[in-house]
Amino acid sequence: MVVFDYIFAAIPMLGVLIFVHELGHFVVAKLCGVRVLKFSIGFGSPIGFGSYRMRWERNGTEYVVAWVPFGGFVRMLGEQLVGDEGESGLIPEDARPDEFLESKPVWQKIAITLAGPAMNLGFPVVIFMLMLWTGIPKTTSTVGMVERGSPAEAAGVRSGDRILSVNGDSVQWWADVRRKIEVSKSEDLELALARGADHVDVSIPLGSRSALDEFGEAEAIGWVGVDSRRLPALLGVPDADSPGARAGLRSGDRVIEVDGRPVEDWSQFRRAYAEAAGQEVRLRVAAGVEEDAPERSLSIPAGGDLGALGVISATVLVSHVQEGTPAEAAGLREGDLILEVNGKPAGSFQTFADTVRSSGGASIRIAYAREGESVQVDVTPVLREVPGPFGIDGMQEEVLQVGIAHAMASLPGELGLDQERNPLVALPRAVRMTGENIALLLRGLGKLLTLEVSADQVRGPITIIQIARKSLDVGWQAYLSMMIFISINLGVLNLLPIPVLDGGSLVIYAIEGVKRSPISLRTREYVQQLGFMMLVMLMGLAFWNDLSGQWAKFVAWLGTEL
Repeated sequence: MVVFDYIFAAIPMLGVLIFVHELGHFVVAKLCGVRVLKFSIGFGSPIGFGSYRMRWERNGTEYVVAWVPFGGFVRMLGEQLVGDEGESGLIPEDARPDEFLESKPVWQKIAITLAGPAMNLGFPVVIFMLMLWTGIPKTTSTVGMVERGSPAEAAGVRSGDRILSVNGDSVQWWADVRRKIEVSKSEDLELALARGADHVDVSIPLGSRSALDEFGEAEAIGWVGVDSRRLPALLGVPDADSPGARAGLRSGDRVIEVDGRPVEDWSQFRRAYAEAAGQEVRLRVAAGVEEDAPERSLSIPAGGDLGALGVISATVLVSHVQEGTPAEAAGLREGDLILEVNGKPAGSFQTFADTVRSSGGASIRIAYAREGESVQVDVTPVLREVPGPFGIDGMQEEVLQVGIAHAMASLPGELGLDQERNPLVALPRAVRMTGENIALLLRGLGKLLTLEVSADQVRGPITIIQIARKSLDVGWQAYLSMMIFISINLGVLNLLPIPVLDGGSLVIYAIEGVKRSPISLRTREYVQQLGFMMLVMLMGLAFWNDLSGQWAKFVAWLGTEL
């Protein structure tokens, strides 16, 4: 049943992408008057048994769906393929001289060759338009948290504010807000906010912090201390002599109700406390984040200001310290409330994690509170293996960590539906989204060629099958997103100047165009054999990377059995 699940997820994805690629070659070849002998999705014999096979013949073209799904091909009249050994293959008796591929001008050969990769690069535009038609769930531009001690807090930004524009550029989704803040080069960040029915303009001195980019490299990004995610109503009580501590509040308490009014996040708790009437405020709190955590009720002094109460948001509350890690060596324990990192407030767990991961292994100073006392320690992050995308075996990543886990880092932000059914608007948006994905892939290939990214990242069909299955578990949006990613990969990789791939054929046709005569058959055969060897080596590397994690598990299992 598990194998069937993987087949159900992967085969449709691969089949569609292969069909789209080969359809491009097929259609342009027909338009150029080239006779297509065979259109095959997959390799090997046609699927089926006996005389019942997925094979059809129409207008001189054989259509096949074959058993091996990792590829496909369009066989044109007179085309030389690897393994032909100089033969042109079967030539139908009714074949005309002008139907041969080699009879066509160079520009038509190039058009036919480019059509396959072009279809793979254009297909994501269609998928994006379909996704926009149904609507893509996205996080809105509403501020979920304002980090303690951040420039945004000093400028008066509040949780619940909706950001309308950043430096004059309109925004609707948080991804746009984050991108504009991170790449901003101005000294001050100008935000237009909607606060209820009011319009508020704020100017925030732009700070910076270190974070990791998509390829795991440290970079400095713009930062003001706002995020779409919300802080949970998880309390930090660093001072044992504060009014909150004397009333019975402890770090790690999670507020459930304020005077009978349910609260879910920190903003709701702060607002409910500020609006409470009377001399005292009645709280119901849980001693932890678990659903079955014991609850208790207590009264705290009213006043409206959580700061005066001595209570802060537990942005980094240690729930677990892993054995043999720098955090354990430094003496950190469960229940410690981290207050500062390198002298700056720990405004969110994400900021704390980014500081650790982008530290380059340099020591960082952590200030934390334990039982009302403040302690400072120096901790040196170390590289540790963490699960990779979708938790797939063999795709683990190494990141710098100190070895702590947080009780409850944050809650999801406000969601909206990005929907566009006007094709005149959706098309340019889909083209732009596809272009952004292509640019990201090209950056990755560049880093792979310059050895900035390890060759371990090259993956093959086994990983693609696993990714397809895991993404389908997440949902159709994730599944279609992975289809887009793989389609772009197929399009770009097929354009690489490797013989046997479309890019290698383009180079050959370009040479023929310059010398105004065909390359000799023997030269073409040598080039194809070289390309085939290169392709086999590349696929061997991909398969090795696919299987390396599985081999490690097999050897570990074998050791336990023996």
